[in-house]
Amino acid sequence: MKQEYFEIGQIVNHFGIRGFVKVNPFTADITKFERLKSILIEKEKKLIEIEIEEVKYSKNQVLLKLKGINTIEEAEKYRGCYIKIARKDLDELPKGTYFIADLIGLAVYTEEGILLGKIYDIYNSGANDIYVVKDAKGKQILLPAIKEVIKQIDIEQEKIIVHLLKGLI
Repeated sequence: MKQEYFEIGQIVNHFGIRGFVKVNPFTADITKFERLKSILIEKEKKLIEIEIEEVKYSKNQVLLKLKGINTIEEAEKYRGCYIKIARKDLDELPKGTYFIADLIGLAVYTEEGILLGKIYDIYNSGANDIYVVKDAKGKQILLPAIKEVIKQIDIEQEKIIVHLLKGLI
């Protein structure tokens, strides 16, 4: 099942006295915030849509002036809250690339049809991503996300076909 909303940052503090919030972004391209008209703030397990009035930057953080938040006290109420956007507001991914959230949970099969487990986690090793596959017993297999190993990703069928290079398991 495709994820409907994606976390793009977390409010970590207020900034200044005019109600700006300081955000730790979870996106490599922090200028993405400039292209958004509004964001969704997750507060008490509810999503609140708030319009963005202004975007600034401080080091690697994003400073947002949100409509209706005009004081330090109002900004403080959102400290620790996560910022999300709807899938439709995401930038289009290049062909052959996927959102990590869409890959987590996919079943991983060998080319021979043997189920290895499901994608449990994905991390970057520097050279490439590593897919952490866990079987029903909790045993992990680490697969490099390279074209020699990952043969097919089918989001709709919720499965990945892999070629196991010698020494991988």
